[in-house]
Amino acid sequence: MTESHDLKTDVALKPDLGRFGVWTGGPVTPEQAVEIEKLGYGAVWVGASPAADLSFVEPILERTETLQVATGIVNIWSAPAAEVAESYHRIESAYPGRFLLGVGVGHPEHTQEYKKPYDALVEYLDELDAATVPTSRRVIAALGPKVLQLAKDRSAGAHPYLTTPEHTAQARELVGNTVYLAPEHKVVLTTSQEGQAEAARELGRKTVGFYLDLSNYVKNWRRLGFTADDVAKPGSDKLIDSVVAHGTAEQIAHRLNEHLDAGADHVTIQVLGDREQLIPTLAALAGPLGL
Repeated sequence: MTESHDLKTDVALKPDLGRFGVWTGGPVTPEQAVEIEKLGYGAVWVGASPAADLSFVEPILERTETLQVATGIVNIWSAPAAEVAESYHRIESAYPGRFLLGVGVGHPEHTQEYKKPYDALVEYLDELDAATVPTSRRVIAALGPKVLQLAKDRSAGAHPYLTTPEHTAQARELVGNTVYLAPEHKVVLTTSQEGQAEAARELGRKTVGFYLDLSNYVKNWRRLGFTADDVAKPGSDKLIDSVVAHGTAEQIAHRLNEHLDAGADHVTIQVLGDREQLIPTLAALAGPLGL
């Protein structure tokens, strides 16, 4: 008798985007995507709440051969589920198996909706189900236990943002081994020159400071043991160093690999700084990451 398998019981059915991907705050150019693929990264994750038409995806996939594109994430408040589902099927039809749909509630503080974010996310997933978007090709932005459990039950897994390897270990313990985990981690490549570490922290604060006003991130950091002083603006050195890896390529690679050691399937790397630094930084990291 042949044993049947489904997403929730077979580790082999997890998405496969390689060990490392690249997270960007908007679409990369097709030319950048080609370079990212050549360097050995498995995926580009596009954040900044892309529009429901997902029109940026095909030009990237057209110019590359194996690189996958994921959204990190589509915001349920601004991108209607029906339109997103149409876009998913359009992309899947043209480039089977090369697009992963990441969805999430974004930042509740920035919406005018009266509906509870968790309930709204469940309804959004219901609409994706009705439009036959498979759970195996979608992930959910998840930090706390309740949404991590939802990611386990209603998708391939979770895409935690602004977290630490300690969070990855806790998430893995909560959801089990069959659920896909793809945390994001920020990086700033520096030299050993004096003052470089503090300059990297200041660059990190320019990005992280925004999230110190958002309750879901602050609550998550507090669950991880950071103090009220750590999460007060502008963020302590301890907090910044935990969520922004800085130093040499070897030092950054060591930090990123801690997520894999803690149970991550895939780590998405966000390079901070000018967009011109994206490819050089990724090139410097490729060797130490074993790509």
